[in-house]
Amino acid sequence: MQKKTLSDIAIQGKRVLMRVDFNVPLDEDKNITDDKRIVEALPSIRKVLDKGGRLILMSHLGRPKGKPNPDFSLAPAAARLSRLLECPVAMAGDCIGTEVMQEVLALQDGEVIMLENLRFHPEEEANDPDFARELASLGEIYVNDAFGTAHRAHASTEGITRYMQTAVAGFLIEKELKYLGKALQEPERPFVAILGGSKISGKIDVLENLFNKVDTVLIGGAMIFTFFKAQGLDTGNSLVEDNKLELALSLIRQAKEKNIKLLLPRDVIVAKEISADADSRPVSVDAIPEGMIGVDIGPETRDAFRREILGARTVLWNGPMGVFEIDRFAEGTFAIAEAMSQATASGATTIIGGGDSAAAVAKAGLSDLMTHISTGGGASLEFLEGKELPGIAALND
Repeated sequence: MQKKTLSDIAIQGKRVLMRVDFNVPLDEDKNITDDKRIVEALPSIRKVLDKGGRLILMSHLGRPKGKPNPDFSLAPAAARLSRLLECPVAMAGDCIGTEVMQEVLALQDGEVIMLENLRFHPEEEANDPDFARELASLGEIYVNDAFGTAHRAHASTEGITRYMQTAVAGFLIEKELKYLGKALQEPERPFVAILGGSKISGKIDVLENLFNKVDTVLIGGAMIFTFFKAQGLDTGNSLVEDNKLELALSLIRQAKEKNIKLLLPRDVIVAKEISADADSRPVSVDAIPEGMIGVDIGPETRDAFRREILGARTVLWNGPMGVFEIDRFAEGTFAIAEAMSQATASGATTIIGGGDSAAAVAKAGLSDLMTHISTGGGASLEFLEGKELPGIAALND
């Protein structure tokens, strides 16, 4: 997707309306517990301010259900941004209306204001044209740097572009398109995809799209048990999608026809229950005991997957290998993260598809050792499925 970016336009003295993703986690006292999303937007924000633009930021936070709710105010995000930029960030009382317009028109070159939560208005998610037009009236240039919401056609991501002549991508979206796009269009080979998570149903479209691009697919997570059951193996009390057994067999057939190496685990860790103090042990996949639940990939599989990853030039990972939220069932997931960090060090391009995989890499303390970690779980998944992202498609080519 060849889209215009912030680098292609003149900003000096212009009101720049930028959609960011400041949907950050807050604790009970409204303190931000992780500001990664704010930090990711800094390059675009600094560019506008350094070039003398007048910056108006807008975002959503949480699910306030279409009405004002102080629990979901963006004020903590404005305060954190102010600290990061070491300059004042004004906070508007709303995102539309006469008062907001007056505050915006009072901005000087190099100043910034944060609009209040877009989702305090039901019209945002409904992509209401009047609401989109009113948002558009605040700026002269529109920049979308919120990859995490690019798969949603909302007023602030898609509708707004109909009322603004200049609508470009910020640096974060540019980076996402560069890495995810290159992996899908012209990856350096061998190209290995690793897919985990609990259900095949959530990954069918990704698998089928990737089957046209990759050399090897490694599968982990609870979805392996649907493949195993389809092949006639006992899966104990593991999670199985009984209505997807045919599909699992068809995916195995497709991989064969397309000459793709599809690797399923050889061994798994089983436990009586999913809890931190449950006894667990590795077993071969054809010897899962009755009543036991598969919770992670086993040591033999970790080694086999590691070899594939270290032999790759492009590695894309989406979905954990097991119940990584519980430390003792996180070893498989961490082993993948570790192998990917080593692959990066050897010059491979390693891409993490947001969501749980990004959380797992952060938990393993290896985030800085990956080439690219996507900031949007849902958006990166849809991009990998080959779907058009409305928030990006709407920008100027």
